[in-house]
Amino acid sequence: MKLFGTNGIRDIVGEGLNARFVADLVGACAAVHGARGLAVVGTDARTSSPAFGRIAAGALSMGGIDVTELGILPTPAIQYNVPLLGARFAMIITASHNPPEFNGIKGIASDGLEFTKETEARVEAAYAAQEFPRMPYNRIGTISPDPNGGARYVEGILSHVNVETIIKKRLNVILDCGNGTSAVTSTLLLQRLGSRYITLNATFDGTFPAHNSEPTEANVQGLVKTVRALGADLGVAHDGDADRAVFVDEKGNYVSGEKILALLARECIKEHGGGTVVTPVTSSDSVAEVIAPFGGKVQYTRVGSPVVTRKMKEVGGIFGGEENGGIIFAEHQMARDGAMSLAKLMDLIASSGKSLSTLLAELPPYHLVKVKVRCPVALREKVLEQVPSILDSGKDTEVTTLDGVKVRYPNGWVLVRPSGTEPIYRVFAESKDLQKAEELAKNTAKKVEEIVSGLEAHPA
Repeated sequence: MKLFGTNGIRDIVGEGLNARFVADLVGACAAVHGARGLAVVGTDARTSSPAFGRIAAGALSMGGIDVTELGILPTPAIQYNVPLLGARFAMIITASHNPPEFNGIKGIASDGLEFTKETEARVEAAYAAQEFPRMPYNRIGTISPDPNGGARYVEGILSHVNVETIIKKRLNVILDCGNGTSAVTSTLLLQRLGSRYITLNATFDGTFPAHNSEPTEANVQGLVKTVRALGADLGVAHDGDADRAVFVDEKGNYVSGEKILALLARECIKEHGGGTVVTPVTSSDSVAEVIAPFGGKVQYTRVGSPVVTRKMKEVGGIFGGEENGGIIFAEHQMARDGAMSLAKLMDLIASSGKSLSTLLAELPPYHLVKVKVRCPVALREKVLEQVPSILDSGKDTEVTTLDGVKVRYPNGWVLVRPSGTEPIYRVFAESKDLQKAEELAKNTAKKVEEIVSGLEAHPA
């Protein structure tokens, strides 16, 4: 693949991603799918998204395909609407959590899942060959707006939680929309669930003035301070396209994504009396540990929600997700869904009568540390070739190369893999000993930095 990465296409606006590229790429999608039926177009709230969305709708229409425009909505809300509207596919303009100078394109199939790798390869081939449909005037598709996509999506979420129980609890929630798309839907969801809520950064602004779009602990300190100051029951922050959610407990403590993943996986497996959880090799060992007593098993995959959702469909997984706050509930839809995670967590707090901090205290004490290392895209493969040489392995270790290189030691593990969406390498390290996890991550990241520096200084 030259264009599609781990999760669609992402590039810098005005450079790799411009009007001509979007028109041609979407035109290639039209050529692959043929001139008939309906397609959906939706966008996030980045500065370039409305313009790119209109270009995408126009390219599809000129390819003889009718278009329904959903406007600015969370990625999972757009995905949810695709099968409901009977669309053959969808084009979503979004760069998810990337910095503001980025935007991107995601292709969604008729079932609401991301394009398969086979479809992406066909689109890339059509793009490379400049195969675009050329329709006469009387075969141009229609373009129609649909303002009800967000409401349909919220109704779908409500059908999978105990609404009355949550309403009776009257939870105090602080919602940080991060100037992204959750301002449209998570606010409506909290209203419907009877929450007493306060919003932060709930206006669309693709420059992300409050904090960067990725909801890391450093980026959501405003949410942490507000939860503490107001004594809220829960804080939640979404990324730019709201397919992820991270949380702050009632004590004002930021909760890492792997803990929420384990907590909600346990509850899902308990509720269903067993089942399969699908998650990437980056996920904490706590997931497997907490679901085992309830008949749950884990299926590991490569990183990326398209990989996870397709594997869930293949093996009948009932729950999936990643340690970054992207969680998938098969009963709702096969897509990472930040608002669904919020509703499910509120349901758990309300029905159990326990605070979030109390629920989290029931989990085993794992520590997952993540470090980023700068790496030019052109050097990704060369760096990966050298990674095994910097990771200690022997008879007491287990090496996995499903995605990057992962080495499991008696007291923890480390994983090194290139990002599919950014020019970086990611280093993950986990142990029940925090100091051990931090040292493993720091030392490994330093060795990766040395590889990158060496290749830059002495290119082959």
